[in-house]
Amino acid sequence: MTSRFSFLQQWLDELVPSGSLRTLRACEIAVASGEPATVIRGGRRLVNFGSNDYLGLAAAPSVDPTALPRGSGASPLVCGYTALHEQLCEALAELERTEAVALFPTGYAACSGVVSTLPQRGDLILSDALNHASLIDGCRLSRAEKRIYPHADVAAVAELLVRHRREFERVWIVTDGVFGMDGDLSPLVELCDLADRHDALLIVDEAHGTGVLGEDGSGACAALGVKSRVPIRIGTLSKAIGAQGGFVAGPRPVIDYLINFCRPLIFSTAAAPAVIAAALAGVNAVREEPQRRERVRRFAVTVRQALEILADDIAAEIPIIPIVVGDNAAAVRQAVAAEAAGMLIPAIRPPTVPEGTARLRVSLSAGHDQEQIDRLIDFLRLICCRYH
Repeated sequence: MTSRFSFLQQWLDELVPSGSLRTLRACEIAVASGEPATVIRGGRRLVNFGSNDYLGLAAAPSVDPTALPRGSGASPLVCGYTALHEQLCEALAELERTEAVALFPTGYAACSGVVSTLPQRGDLILSDALNHASLIDGCRLSRAEKRIYPHADVAAVAELLVRHRREFERVWIVTDGVFGMDGDLSPLVELCDLADRHDALLIVDEAHGTGVLGEDGSGACAALGVKSRVPIRIGTLSKAIGAQGGFVAGPRPVIDYLINFCRPLIFSTAAAPAVIAAALAGVNAVREEPQRRERVRRFAVTVRQALEILADDIAAEIPIIPIVVGDNAAAVRQAVAAEAAGMLIPAIRPPTVPEGTARLRVSLSAGHDQEQIDRLIDFLRLICCRYH
């Protein structure tokens, strides 16, 4: 039977010379160690600079899972939507200051589902070139026409709107709020201005902003003062919130439409109550423990200043710092060197990032301590001197 799939093995073998082959390696989260930013790999304890656990909540012991059902048993529209799910929706709607929220089993499902469901045939989607794969796949599944604009290029969006707006019933501008591989911000203020001027609708994926940015911790839209101007915001429960899943915040008609027509929501089993309880605890922590986001934002500024990485005030506080080395094999070598130094810093290679931009993606957490940050800076200085 294996021989029938030799063509797949051949394609995999072709990835090896360029250092592009990726494999899974098991890690254990050291929950009981008192070190929330630590993982164990191959018997070694490593400081974790690869996780999206920005507030240090993912490794925290959660509610007693024996007191809650192990699964929800069905999709939300059948009987999988429990009182806990409803409570989480209400808490998220309060955080987002929006009319309603829909929950999804993953952030990927939320992004791909929203973009594939809301834009219709006869509409146009304008999508940032560096949007997350889930948004890209949503665009591909949508019946609307699509145009990809260069990353964060406001002038290109303006030109597309001037040229094409009258040809379409509706135009949707789709963008990440914080770009997960580059750690930079979308120009949301300018995009909101264009949306207002041309009667377009803005969809922002707040995956890497939720819990971290903004005075209330609701994300990049809040940090940039455009929260009320972005009608549809997508978030994740799997990063700063420290649990698993995704959500969409928006006006009631948007949420009701998704509940009735969004296939990833309708045909997926709802998240388990234990997962929802963990997410609810994370949302409460965002609201009640602002010191967590203040700490990780302070670390982000410290690392950027030490490495002389220029960024505006808000962008400087994003806890994602890419160290671009270019070559795939070189990125892997530096990741191995980091592990030898007691740190997990993943090498990110194409197709996750564009060709020629392989990098170490550093992700900071409120769970880190100052000594760990100092070790990270010392290590990264050597790499920056070599490649920049």
